[in-house]
Amino acid sequence: MTGPVIGADGIARCPWGAGDPVNLAYHDAEWGMPVEGEAAHLERLTLEAFQSGLSWLTILNKRPAFRDVFADFDADVIAAYGDSHTERLMLDARIVRNRRKIDATVANAQATVALREDGGLVDFIWSFRPDRTPAPHDTSEMATTSAESVALSKALKKRGFAHVGPTTMYALMEAIGIIDDHLVGCHRRGASGVW
Repeated sequence: MTGPVIGADGIARCPWGAGDPVNLAYHDAEWGMPVEGEAAHLERLTLEAFQSGLSWLTILNKRPAFRDVFADFDADVIAAYGDSHTERLMLDARIVRNRRKIDATVANAQATVALREDGGLVDFIWSFRPDRTPAPHDTSEMATTSAESVALSKALKKRGFAHVGPTTMYALMEAIGIIDDHLVGCHRRGASGVW
């Protein structure tokens, strides 16, 4: 169990955000903050899916390449990717070369385009916001799933999304501020304006 960590700058942070400069920058500027627009939500969903089984730092370091190969997460462009795109991506060492995750990204872009008829990806994801947010004091109190992340996962799968399990969807909810999992005492707790 680990509570907030005081950095060399005297600021309290969640333990994962207090070490590596890339993690620190992401923790302090992005994690837990709402994003705007379909592309930003598709990006976060995609990056969380690619992170499964890997460190978040690996994904953050490859993020510029992901943005490049997935057309800044323009769903219309990605939805049109075919086998030749997949083969090219499987040879690109700048990203995580996992065929299932690449195929899931294309499927998710197609599902995102289809979801526009029913209000779009942004409203769909945010409709699973809980009535209250967790308030963990240390890492032992942090969840990896919730009733809402399970429900979101099931709903997305019914809409044709892939690689969107409950744990991955919980991480997405944390990343975009649907819940605030910054530890109590972390300087970013409550910064999202959502809670």
